[in-house]
Amino acid sequence: MKALVLVDIQNDFLPGGALAVPDGDKVIPVANRLQVAFPLVVATQDWHPANHGSFAASHPGKKEFDHIELNGLPQTLWPVHCVQNTKGAELAAGLSRERIIKVFPKGTDPGIDSYSGLFDNGHRKSTGQGEWLKAKDVTDVFVSGLATDYCVKFTALDAAQMGFKTHFIEDASRGVNLRPDDAAKALEEMRRAGIAVVQSADLLRAE
Repeated sequence: MKALVLVDIQNDFLPGGALAVPDGDKVIPVANRLQVAFPLVVATQDWHPANHGSFAASHPGKKEFDHIELNGLPQTLWPVHCVQNTKGAELAAGLSRERIIKVFPKGTDPGIDSYSGLFDNGHRKSTGQGEWLKAKDVTDVFVSGLATDYCVKFTALDAAQMGFKTHFIEDASRGVNLRPDDAAKALEEMRRAGIAVVQSADLLRAE
């Protein structure tokens, strides 16, 4: 069975949000069109405590986008974003919810970041998403959302590592591009891991 995984399509990642992804809002209509093409749709949601260790504000003297070590792992320091129970953490208002069966929160441990929707960055704890998909007999995972060069990429890489046939939907995703070529490099990294790069039109045409 095929599953569509919508990664972090949340207010704080949209234009005007705390950690806006350029053109992040453009993924919403594509995600809505895609949902009808899949028997199973799930979403991930950044869901940080207010004191999360990935926030620059949690480290006096540090600036946003500085690099530190957090509990033994390299960490980019981000603006405060997607704090639990805030408007910024909510799924985007324009995102269709009717077909989203389950939402998997991530980044809930203040001591470790979780870019992937399946594991934290150290692979120390699972979100349960991969196991849940396997229990639903999912074989093919199609990943899209925000942002290509972080949470989408790591979700796709972990899905492939767990044995799912994994696909990245390029036009249903956007990159942060802290460096101008980050999204392009993410694309190549996914391809090297055996992840197929597809477009929404191809998937909708196949229906």
